[in-house]
Amino acid sequence: MEKKTKNKLALFVSNAQVIRGEFRRHNAMTKRLAALIYAQENKPIDTEKIERCYALMKQNTGLFSSFRGNMSLCIATMLSLSPDPQGMFDKTLQVYGMLKASKLRSSDYLAVTAFQIASQTEPANYQNAVDRTREFYDAMKKRNFFITGQDDYIFAAMFALSDIGVASGTDRIAEIIKRLKGEFWSKYGIQTVAQILALSNSCDDAVSRVLSLRDALKAQRIRLDKEYTLPTLGTLAILPVDCNTIVADIAEGQQVLREQKGFGSWSVTKQELLIYVAAVTASEHAKNTSNDVVTATVSTSITNIIIAQQVAMMMAVIMATSVAASTAAASS
Repeated sequence: MEKKTKNKLALFVSNAQVIRGEFRRHNAMTKRLAALIYAQENKPIDTEKIERCYALMKQNTGLFSSFRGNMSLCIATMLSLSPDPQGMFDKTLQVYGMLKASKLRSSDYLAVTAFQIASQTEPANYQNAVDRTREFYDAMKKRNFFITGQDDYIFAAMFALSDIGVASGTDRIAEIIKRLKGEFWSKYGIQTVAQILALSNSCDDAVSRVLSLRDALKAQRIRLDKEYTLPTLGTLAILPVDCNTIVADIAEGQQVLREQKGFGSWSVTKQELLIYVAAVTASEHAKNTSNDVVTATVSTSITNIIIAQQVAMMMAVIMATSVAASTAAASS
């Protein structure tokens, strides 16, 4: 593992320890995501600035706004890295209203989607980006009705902000899904991997690289083919880096991170741990490639992928807790 990758992992750990005792009403997983977002920018976390942005969001939204949901701390964190948080949040609310007007449903995912569009394009292009987001989402929904949901808003927006056509993009996604069927059990994960590969305009051997990387990792008892980690396998696969190098980095990073305070097996699951290690590894390798498309795809997709995974994982935890509480109430 290169020194820069080790340094970023160390910064992530430091950031996680700083924010751990702050924002007590927020999920520990979300706080670790905030720590990672700052680490990916090579910055020590600024909890005071995040707090100010969080207060800004509360002042400008209603009690039941999606901007006060599970991803509120994440959005506040991204806002805190903006040179003009108030201006950026005003633009985000503008885009959010446009997305709702296009009949996309209010949710944590839509709030994050609005921020991504507002931060990655100019106001003059907002309507076009919103329209294309709706078109991509509808096209994906038409192809895979039962597995396309609100978590796909984020990827629909990523396609919308690219120069990929709706028909060609969704055709490519469908082609990759067809090739991956039977290799992985998670239909949702397969669709996300297909979206990542289609976004990167990866060549036809990208699917083969996904499978080769999966097998190489499994040989080292590292499973990135599980439900929540599968999307990161797609991100790693588009990197023009030898599979053995990636596997070695993931193995070392996993061991290093697990030994740090706050990252023991009682605090962080193996899947969550692997998501962080893979994110740091992918972002550092992406900086070393001359392929601008790959670099852009990795840099813009990592945070979005993790956000989608974080929401899904948190929803699973919330559902499990609710079921347990209901079962206990019924038996008492």
